[in-house]
Amino acid sequence: MLSAKEIRESYKKFFESKGHQIVPSAPMVIKDDPTLMFTNAGMNQFKDIILGNAPAKYKRVADSQKCLRVSGKHNDLEEVGIDTYHHTMFEMLGNWSFGDYFKKEAIEWAWEYLVEVLKLDSSRLYATVFEGYAPEGLERDNEAASIWEQFLPADRIINGNRKDNFWEMGDTGPCGPCSEIHIDLRSDEERAAVNGLTLVNESHPQVIEIWNLVFMQYNRKADGSLEGLPAKVIDTGMGFERLAMAIQGKISNYDTDVFQPIIQAMCTLAGVEYGKNEQTDIALRVIADHIRTIAFSITDGQLPSNAKAGYVIRRILRRAVRYGYTFLGQQHAFMYKLIPALIDTMGDAYPELIAQKTLIEKVIKEEEESFLRTLETGIRLLERVMNDSKATGKTEISGVDAFTLYDTFGFPLDLTELILRENGFTVNLDEFTAEMQKQKERARNAAAIETGDWVIVKEGEPQFVGYDLMACDAEILRYRQIKQKNKTLFQIVLDKTPFYAESGGQVGDTGVLRNENETVKIIATKKENNLAVHYAEQMPKDVTATFFAEINLSDREATAANHTATHLIHEALREVLGTHVEQKGSLVTPELLRFDFSHFQKVTEEEIAQVEKLVNKKIRQNVSLDEHRALPIDQAKEMGAMALFGEKYGEEVRVIRYGSSVELCGGTHVASTGNIGMVKIISESSIAAGIRRIEAISGEKVEEFISNQQELLKEIRGMFNNMPNLTQAIKKSIDENQELKKQMEELMKEKASQVKKALIQSASEINGVKVIKLVDAMSADMIKNIAFELRGEITDKFIFVAGTQDANKPLLTVMMSDALVQGGQNAGQMVREAAKLIQGGGGGQPHFAQAGGKNVEGLEAAVNKVLEIAGL
Repeated sequence: MLSAKEIRESYKKFFESKGHQIVPSAPMVIKDDPTLMFTNAGMNQFKDIILGNAPAKYKRVADSQKCLRVSGKHNDLEEVGIDTYHHTMFEMLGNWSFGDYFKKEAIEWAWEYLVEVLKLDSSRLYATVFEGYAPEGLERDNEAASIWEQFLPADRIINGNRKDNFWEMGDTGPCGPCSEIHIDLRSDEERAAVNGLTLVNESHPQVIEIWNLVFMQYNRKADGSLEGLPAKVIDTGMGFERLAMAIQGKISNYDTDVFQPIIQAMCTLAGVEYGKNEQTDIALRVIADHIRTIAFSITDGQLPSNAKAGYVIRRILRRAVRYGYTFLGQQHAFMYKLIPALIDTMGDAYPELIAQKTLIEKVIKEEEESFLRTLETGIRLLERVMNDSKATGKTEISGVDAFTLYDTFGFPLDLTELILRENGFTVNLDEFTAEMQKQKERARNAAAIETGDWVIVKEGEPQFVGYDLMACDAEILRYRQIKQKNKTLFQIVLDKTPFYAESGGQVGDTGVLRNENETVKIIATKKENNLAVHYAEQMPKDVTATFFAEINLSDREATAANHTATHLIHEALREVLGTHVEQKGSLVTPELLRFDFSHFQKVTEEEIAQVEKLVNKKIRQNVSLDEHRALPIDQAKEMGAMALFGEKYGEEVRVIRYGSSVELCGGTHVASTGNIGMVKIISESSIAAGIRRIEAISGEKVEEFISNQQELLKEIRGMFNNMPNLTQAIKKSIDENQELKKQMEELMKEKASQVKKALIQSASEINGVKVIKLVDAMSADMIKNIAFELRGEITDKFIFVAGTQDANKPLLTVMMSDALVQGGQNAGQMVREAAKLIQGGGGGQPHFAQAGGKNVEGLEAAVNKVLEIAGL
């Protein structure tokens, strides 16, 4: 029986023997494609070739690609762990042909690999072909069917509909019929009882698709019509985990050696056994799947966060933690402990896991601990909602409250339902669903983009000349109109452009296209499928004219200075902190630079000063740029250039060197370091476990910073009568202030004591309860101290209600004895109701609660309302 590692290698060797170039997996996290956050199919890294935006270096390619499907069209997240064959992260074994072979070879080689190389039982295989679609004039794919007839009886060649057997890249773009290979892994007895033909594409866990052969032969236009592709493309994708299941004779992907080492490691941590309890098994599968996704995302540079791709990763991690918390009794961080098992399984194929083990563990551990705290907060909030509902005699909580828990605190609905069930409550699911739908609509509307077809003005290959020229003559190759958030913009592609397209952390250029007749402002330049796209609010009147394309030179120069400064800071950080420092993200703009890097503790002020000193020394040395374009990547590494994990590099790269600083980089840079002027680090912070962030400025921005600091210093000196020793004067003032503060606190303490005595003496007794009432001007701290001192001194039943104001802000305070609380009184509920009279809100514990508001005039009424609710 082949192991997972052997299966992966056998696939690559087979297609290498068929003349395919074996290429490495692209990063799972996509950085420079606005249409995708994650690689969700093997073809993503070849989109620019398929779309015709770049030539194919190799006509035949094969690889094993890390993929992630959790959002958008391919959303498998809620199925993961529940069934045995869906995953978030998975490996896609794929082979491609760009204008070379087509259906015949793709089908014949697929059969040869599965049946002759891997020795799968051919009687268990089925193939589907596109049945046609009359509304678009598409006939059945008889060509594919006739090829399959060489290997399969006609009854195992199944017609598939447009949904299952017509593959499309998106709403527009390359598309075509596809042919899926399915395998029946049931026992002989089950196969004899039920014909596998009836189970294909019916979500049966043992009758599954393992390979999809896509025949791209059309282009879908914006109006929905189809046109033929000039160069046909073969794009195949085979689920590695499903193939391992078939080869290893298992009935679940999770039973293979891809997942079992991780599952067994989790079983050891939780003290459970896999296969004994369905709920426990689901939790183990969820965790085994999700730990792979999270770890690989971190190695690709994507940390959990509250935005975009980072939010997706955070959501996946929290789903796994919640399953461990609910079904495996994991009250403390546990997932980070599974990284050694993951490395044992996948470290050979993906060495980035080994190289970044410590970082992965630290990030996951911190994120787990944060969410476990959130879970505790959510549980307390849910308990409060249940108590409020119980007080009004309700056993159903609002779906709006459940959604608030979900949306604000990451508290999942099924956990809410579980806790409610245990306490005899239910949730209004219709309300929850309605709130969820509203949120989805908001997100969909915010992200919706209407994209027109490209209008071809002339044929040609776009050329970037911005490393050498700041302006040049240019002609428009193509353009299209897009609409987002009711704003119409135009995307323009030029034959030659000096405009740098946003990528690698560097913002894109702005500028103008002009000639003697008109000027068109370029407001942004971005990269889309490896194409430099210029954004304009209007199109030129004559799109066939020649234009002078000119960038905003001052912004470019400032951006280049900040980009070069980023390289120098990276080198200096490695020298000062150690070679474990590695770039984890960057932003380069004309105003500032931001650099994220791996380091496990705060960078001290002394270390920052050292980094600045090294960088500015190199700036003063005026080191010239040594640039190498189209250098083979092995030569670049020999020069000392460091390839970063999570970045996609071609076989040829661009190297930027300033003396000992050597980096692979496609950005713009200064001719010599002296052009930077000076660098000043203005902040250092933590953005995640083991990841620090530095922000810095250069050139004129440093001059402005120093000038502002000098003005501030001058202003402060003036406040101290321009004393020659400013430090001593400030210290003296601080010491005097602290002494005065101490005296004031003593006075306030004495005043509070007097007020407390007066309140006790003025107390009235109603129905055996001492009632103490106060309406006065007083600080929030003082009234709180008085309330707790009263509680400490009065042993009888009592209630203290105060309406105070401080700086014209009203505050309602309620304190009561335990005896009243045990009798059913609740300060928190009283305050929430009475606070309406001061136009505010608040809450607290049953014995003590406070509420702020806006209406000082309503304090007396609010105090009386509390006593009314208390029946006093």
